[in-house]
Amino acid sequence: MKPQLRKHLLAMSVATALPCYAQTTLPTVIITGTNADVMQVDISKKGFPSDTAALLQSVPGVSMVSGGGVSALPSIRGLSDDRLRIQVDGMDLVSSCANHMNPALSYIAPSQVESIQVLPGITPVSVGGDSIGGTIRVRSADPKFAEAGALLREGQATFVYRSNGNVRDASLAATLASDTFSASYRGQSVKSNNYDAGDGREVGSTAYESRNHSLTLAMRSDARLLELKLGLQRMPYQGFPNQRMDLTRNDSEQVNLRYLERFGWGTLEARAYREHTRHAMNFGPDKQFWYGALKNIPGMPMDTEGENTGFSIKATGKLSERDTLRIGADYRRYRLDDWWDPSGGGMAPDTFWNIRDGQRDRLAAFAEWDRRWNQEWFSQFGVRGEQVTSNTGKVQGYHAGYLKDSAPFNALERKRDDDNLDLTAQARYVPSKEMTVKFGYARKTRSPNLYERYTWSTGGMAMAMVNIAGDGNGYVGDPSLRPEVAHMATGSVEWHDPAQEQWSFAFAPYYTRVNDYIDARCLTSCKPGMFVNLRFANVDATLYGAEVSGQAALAAGSFGALSGEMLVNYVRGENRSTGDNLYNIMPLNTRVALNHRLGAWSSTLEVQAVTGKERVSRLRNELRTGGYAVAALRTSYAWKNVQFDFGVENLLDRRYDLPLGGAYVGQGVTMSLNGVPYGIAVAGMGRSVYAGLTFKL
Repeated sequence: MKPQLRKHLLAMSVATALPCYAQTTLPTVIITGTNADVMQVDISKKGFPSDTAALLQSVPGVSMVSGGGVSALPSIRGLSDDRLRIQVDGMDLVSSCANHMNPALSYIAPSQVESIQVLPGITPVSVGGDSIGGTIRVRSADPKFAEAGALLREGQATFVYRSNGNVRDASLAATLASDTFSASYRGQSVKSNNYDAGDGREVGSTAYESRNHSLTLAMRSDARLLELKLGLQRMPYQGFPNQRMDLTRNDSEQVNLRYLERFGWGTLEARAYREHTRHAMNFGPDKQFWYGALKNIPGMPMDTEGENTGFSIKATGKLSERDTLRIGADYRRYRLDDWWDPSGGGMAPDTFWNIRDGQRDRLAAFAEWDRRWNQEWFSQFGVRGEQVTSNTGKVQGYHAGYLKDSAPFNALERKRDDDNLDLTAQARYVPSKEMTVKFGYARKTRSPNLYERYTWSTGGMAMAMVNIAGDGNGYVGDPSLRPEVAHMATGSVEWHDPAQEQWSFAFAPYYTRVNDYIDARCLTSCKPGMFVNLRFANVDATLYGAEVSGQAALAAGSFGALSGEMLVNYVRGENRSTGDNLYNIMPLNTRVALNHRLGAWSSTLEVQAVTGKERVSRLRNELRTGGYAVAALRTSYAWKNVQFDFGVENLLDRRYDLPLGGAYVGQGVTMSLNGVPYGIAVAGMGRSVYAGLTFKL
């Protein structure tokens, strides 16, 4: 590439992209296009965020649903959380928590990420499954090997400080390798206090601490690679301003084995992994416990244990010069226990089992055919079949008062078998060197998760502790929920210079119709202006919108290279069954950036503007938020083996509310459904100055 421009490609994906690796401290995001089109977005100057999800904020169609400091949920075109397939080093990780405090991306620190592939909209069946949104594939570094007869030694240490929240962040990476064996370690430790909003007020329950470690061992021959990744997470605390509980423990261990071999006919890749999570919640220091007249109860301990085991195999072969076939199979076995130990008062004498012996198993197979018809036309067709089996054991409450819910639930036949079908058909047309057109259709399916199906208590206190939406409301499951089935049509038109280096402009509309979308319905009576109790329910929904993006080289000379880029996102979500708006839909927003590069010095001035959020879910009493604009200034300078980064986020210290931040329940008596004031949104972070120093060996 001549100028180091960031290229946004707004389109559906037609094949798995090839990973690409940056030489900077933070990773490269890959927005995947059709066939082998891979577009890179240099995000190395993003203020060294603690949350891996934050690396995706400038990707077209992506927004962040707020959670804890390292547990935000990416949303692609209005679909988030379990509606996306999110993989970390090929593992399909799952959140083991009634509040989804430990989503997949929280298990890998930003410093451990080497590349990210984002496949918005229509996802090829070879990388999709059990999801109706896009796919996000996060990878740590592939193993590095030395030249024959040599020894490779590499190391890197990074230290970062951010003023807002008094954030201390340190990471370390080291590699030792011969030409056939490689060993590498990556680790990060980060700790933060509560942050302040733009008006100087402290936002409660936003502190966190997290430590992540990974070890990679690999062996190779001319055509074979065997790779073992071991991961360890220890998270002693993470506050959640939009949940009634805080995370007080999250321990995870991961074992991930990968085999890759090249043959004359193509490649064969197999993977086996196991991930174990031990998770706990309780009231953090900013939240208060109160149960009637009792003041000395030790909170409300809530524990979760999840075990996730998976196997996959994929073969890719050339049928001819124009035809490529991919076939494969996946299996995932998930087990979940969610229990609340007795702690006194009305929470005794028995253990409350929210989910007991929960099971969710997936077995899938797929076939995918790529065809390059000529220089102008490329197509892909795919089919994927899945069987999702879920079940749970018998439950119980703290005492006999819960029998009115537990007895009928235990009497049910709780096992559910879902036979799901995904279909994709996509095409790319290149009529000239200056234009690319893409379009496609997909049928995608997602089965309900265990919390949507099997949480059972309609007690107000118990329901308030089950919430994967961050809206302050209470939820109960429904074993009769049906899988979501999405019918999706997407397209895009991109204009660019012949070499695709100087400028580009893209427009990408999309339309998704979801049958049996899992929304909610009022449990008893729901009144406006307060938190309410809801039951998960199937409805019909539509989501539609468009993204517009562009970039251009503006000037170049002795003063350096100047480039600009812009991005506009719009999405609308509607509940067709009731006429209501879908929850947590990002309002119209835009990002504009001016980039400067001169030798080893690079800088960015970025402005994000968001319109007021007026279309809200009436059922959930979703909060409206005002429009705002925030600016950021970032700069970086590299000299020999040292790199210095400096920047200011929210440059003008603007006070604003997060459109996808949910309801603020980060302080006060959170035990009761309406024990905290209703109508307060979670405030965004005020001005924060950061400085980072990186040493490389």
